[in-house]
Formats: sequence, C-alpha cells, structure tokens
Amino acid sequence: MQTFIMLTQLISEEVTPSFCIQKKKQLVVEKVREYCPEIEWIQDYVIMGSWDYLDIFRAPDIQAALQVSMIVRSYGGAHTEIWPAVEWDNFEEVIRDLAEVMEV
Repeated sequence: MQTFIMLTQLISEEVTPSFCIQKKKQLVVEKVREYCPEIEWIQDYVIMGSWDYLDIFRAPDIQAALQVSMIVRSYGGAHTEIWPAVEWDNFEEVIRDLAEVMEV
C-alpha cells in the first residue's frame, strides 16, 4: 500500500447557511467505503490557510487514490490535491540503496 496526502478545499458555493459538514462527511465516508473498500484511512486534520482539510490514507495504487479524490470532489463539493508520500524510513532505505549503486 502507498501513502497519500490529500488537501481539500470546500467550494464556496457549497458552504451556505444550510451547509452541514457532518452530513457531507458521512456521505463521502460511505461512498469511499462503497467504491474503494481497500482504502485505509489514517488521519484527518482541519487546517488553516487556503486548504480546509488534510487527510492521510493508504491506497494500493495511484488509481485508487484518484478515485478517492473524485469521490470527495463529486459528493463533498470540494477541490482536492493529492500527493504521494514516502515514510522517512523508506526514504532512508532508498538513499542507502542509491549510494551503494552510485558508489558514493
């Protein structure tokens, strides 16, 4: 499984006086479970700045991560951006392996 970070920004037209974040979140969670059962959700954060949320999840591949993004866009009324992420230990391993090949 690969780790992905998704930034989400609510579309201003979606945020009206009748907007209910709990209902939107529940709908998105249900759709992700229905269409992407292999996704492992790790953590959600509310953040300050130009993005509203930061989510961390694991997916088998980039196509599955893209599906999550499209579900959030379609059912959550939001813009998304997804970044693949590598855990530090894995990064160090890649650097060690590269150093051996390059004989640095």
